[in-house]
Amino acid sequence: METAISAVASELVSQFISFLMNKYNSLSHAQSEEKVVQRLQHLLMRAGTIIEEADTRYITNSGMMMQVKTLSKAMYQGYRVLDKLRYCALQNSAGFDKVSINDSSSSSLQFIPFKRFRTTSKKDDKAMCLESYGALESLEISIANMAEFIVLLGGCERMSRRPYDIYLYTDNFMFGRRTEKQKLMSFLLENNNLPGDHALAILPIIGGVGVGKKTLVAHVCGDERVHSRFSSILHLNGHNLLTILDHGRTMFGTMLVIIEFASDVGDDEWKMFHSFLIRMSRGSKIIIISKLKRLARFGSVQPIFLSVLSYDELRYLFKKLAFGSADPAEHPWLVQIADEFTKVLYIVPSTLLATNTLADVLRKNLNVRFWLCILDKVIRYAKRNASTYGVHPNMLFEEGHHVDITDIALHPLSVKRYTIDVSIKEESPSVTMGELLADPSVRPEGDFILIAWESRIPPHNLVHLFVTSRTQGTHEG
Repeated sequence: METAISAVASELVSQFISFLMNKYNSLSHAQSEEKVVQRLQHLLMRAGTIIEEADTRYITNSGMMMQVKTLSKAMYQGYRVLDKLRYCALQNSAGFDKVSINDSSSSSLQFIPFKRFRTTSKKDDKAMCLESYGALESLEISIANMAEFIVLLGGCERMSRRPYDIYLYTDNFMFGRRTEKQKLMSFLLENNNLPGDHALAILPIIGGVGVGKKTLVAHVCGDERVHSRFSSILHLNGHNLLTILDHGRTMFGTMLVIIEFASDVGDDEWKMFHSFLIRMSRGSKIIIISKLKRLARFGSVQPIFLSVLSYDELRYLFKKLAFGSADPAEHPWLVQIADEFTKVLYIVPSTLLATNTLADVLRKNLNVRFWLCILDKVIRYAKRNASTYGVHPNMLFEEGHHVDITDIALHPLSVKRYTIDVSIKEESPSVTMGELLADPSVRPEGDFILIAWESRIPPHNLVHLFVTSRTQGTHEG
């Protein structure tokens, strides 16, 4: 009997000690995570301050521009990890576990791993710990290496910032293109014409559809120093390049010529254009905008290649646009759903147009069920086009084909880039993409114009798409 009592007592003591050890480890882990969160917040604030100040200066040093790019990359990674740590902490709180998702559509929930985070294994905890410490280390190293950068930055000339420019900056119109903006600015402001009578400074800007080539050029050309550098700025289309020959009498002074190419141009035609521009306006500069890499052969300097945003950059941008002035910490479920939107947009690199359109719709209704409904539509829309045509709808748009929007409009419809004439445009009814996503019942009868995006700043440029019944709009080939 005494042996049995001794064994039971020993077992109870062992379990009690194990309980105390687990409790201690749990508290230590929680305290460690809290310290990581606080340290991340502090470093992210410092990184943001440095980057914001760098955006207000003319930086011509390539090494300094690379430092800004490295710090930006570490900062966006840090924000992603910080949100993960916060979300896990909220998951473990009793109040957050009581949040109900019964009103969410079951078809959407299969795409969102809500329950996956309810119980995390030691392996998951270890991975999260390694990721958080990795992000923390990257930020610490990047900021530690910025001491010399900050000193040199003080010697760079400050940009004049007007309210219009500040609006562009705060609304992320130039998001993630700091290095490219400084390179373009240096090209336009420096005296980098090649020696000789037959030399013009030519900079190609190459990138896929919707990565922000024209936005980059428009933003830089709005700078006061660029305006004062050139007597006029001329915009041309590559398909009618030689029409400039008819306007020789009206051309004078140092010009900036911006040419957008949708297709390649022959060498003979380019030489004729090049020679004419040298005769009429020496000292002028040319910017070539195209998705075709082979047009880089016309450049006199190294081209600027615009790539799609990284996952961390896209996530940061989408979250900022989708929440607007709202505090994401007050909407923890929506933060996770925003991550799922980012994954969908990043699977096949999406245009900034798609990112802005979706975020604009979501920002107007910060409701879990609504966000899940829109996410479900977007996923079904992508899957339907991929299964029907074998490619992502972004590729169909890029190639000028019809795209099936049945899952967005809840009606068999297809859409294509706007190619009809002005008279039809004026007669046809129109609806915005945001209105159609939020409430498909606003769809007009018959064919109509779909306004995919309207700029929020003057001159309020519109992106039009033409919508027809799905039977009429079939994919060529």
